[in-house]
Amino acid sequence: MPRKRRRLVVCCVIQRIPGHAGWVGWLAMGAVGLFLAADGCRERASCPHCDTLVISAAGEPDALLPPLVGETVGRDVSDLIFDRLAELRAGGSPLDSTAYDARLAARWDRVDSVTLRFHLRSGARWHDGPAVRAADVAFSFDAYADSVVDSQARPTLAGRVTASAADDSTVLIHFRSPDPEQWYDATWHVRIIPRHIWDSIPRARWADDTAASHLVGSGPFRLTARTKGQSLTLERVGGEGGGPVVRRVIWRFTGDQDAAMNLLLSHEADLLESIGDSARVARVAADSALAIIPYPSAVYGFLGFNLAEGGRGPAQPREVRRALSRATDRTTAARAIFGPGAVAPPGPMSRNLWINDPAIVAASFDASEAARLLDAAGWTRAANGIRQKAGRPLAVDILVPGSSIARRNLAQVVQEMWRRAGVKATVTTVDFPVFQERLRTGRFESFIGAWLDEPSPRSLGPQWTSAGIGVLNYTHYRNPAFDRLYRQASDFRGSPAAALAAWREALDTLNSDAPAIWLYTPMNVAGVARRLEGVKINPYSWLAGLGSWSLRP
Repeated sequence: MPRKRRRLVVCCVIQRIPGHAGWVGWLAMGAVGLFLAADGCRERASCPHCDTLVISAAGEPDALLPPLVGETVGRDVSDLIFDRLAELRAGGSPLDSTAYDARLAARWDRVDSVTLRFHLRSGARWHDGPAVRAADVAFSFDAYADSVVDSQARPTLAGRVTASAADDSTVLIHFRSPDPEQWYDATWHVRIIPRHIWDSIPRARWADDTAASHLVGSGPFRLTARTKGQSLTLERVGGEGGGPVVRRVIWRFTGDQDAAMNLLLSHEADLLESIGDSARVARVAADSALAIIPYPSAVYGFLGFNLAEGGRGPAQPREVRRALSRATDRTTAARAIFGPGAVAPPGPMSRNLWINDPAIVAASFDASEAARLLDAAGWTRAANGIRQKAGRPLAVDILVPGSSIARRNLAQVVQEMWRRAGVKATVTTVDFPVFQERLRTGRFESFIGAWLDEPSPRSLGPQWTSAGIGVLNYTHYRNPAFDRLYRQASDFRGSPAAALAAWREALDTLNSDAPAIWLYTPMNVAGVARRLEGVKINPYSWLAGLGSWSLRP
């Protein structure tokens, strides 16, 4: 990280604030004087914190206990603390048992059509000392399926997947019936948590338990410090030894993407997951101490409508939603905000999901068809250009989180497109916790959301089937025909080509109802300090390879 001008660096002297665990003094920004170095870190012996990686993040996780985690930053942190049984490799098929890398389990095999067997790795221990046992795995699967805990994986696991201990080091995963994605369901959804800690705490109280001492995992890093609203620190387990590995990871939490970006540009952070639009990418690329790493995002973004009974807004009728879809030039909007690498997906998916197929019928931009649909629905243009019906203007509010500049800018692009169609759109920006609360309680007309794909298209169930209402289906979209086609595609046991056709039929049905407008799946660009080497990013979990990255002294 050599630089000619003086700058803030993570090395040499860091002051501990009495009464706080970890190196919180440096994180407090101004509580202790940060120091300047003209040439960066020199010798590791004189720079004990050159092995520290600082990550800038827009937003702070609400939870770190895996069954309670519901957003990406919390997942990123907890995935370094807690282990899955095995990890699906990037690009691997969920159906292929050889496409998984060992994690908590060292090996696995099939017992019969409804039972898989996992053998835990020898010597696996919790960060507080006890050995990891098969009973911990069985406890974790039960917790994830419990309605009291209400994990995001509960609809997938409850009544379908259970775990039991054959002995202390052998776990049996049982399925209700034969299923094409058993290996995936046995490994992807559940991070293993310690029974000896959480079994004594009533599950109804888990969400309120903030004790750092309870966040004990078996993964490569352990939690050592957390300052609410500011930072979080992880230390590598078994941190001694040679080599320029990352031994400490610090998250700096900011209120929005601008602040997160500024931490990277001021060299107070080494890593930012996604820089944003092309102008921001250019600023990072111009800094000789920083590098950019493009990678296909596993995120898809959409504008969802409130379709709950008695819900808000004039977009309840399907023909109005179809008209708004036709009035939206999705490709232009995606590229205007996310750059030329962004695309408008044909459905609720990123480009990484294997069912992403251009043959899926998605609404294309057609201003004339949008006008025809609105005219037919009785919304005619008034003298001021805004469409009206019974003296009421056609007005739709778009709710966005203030933590996402991209979504706010995208809402403004959609606002202008809809204005040309005679629709008066307003954009309401709120803090992220308020945004989440308003989605849960249905206090919106439309919103711009973003979901992180999982490698299996079954993840669409909690988001868009009627079973997902009260889980992730904030639109309250309900269509028995789509639910049936979704179930058929999920259980399909034919060839991949035939399975793709089943998914295409389900998505064509979803698109014809227009519960949402599929706006973008971007090409992410991470900002990385050049002292960080060996960075390879898995689109489904961008920090998954962090254990093998290194930091140049």
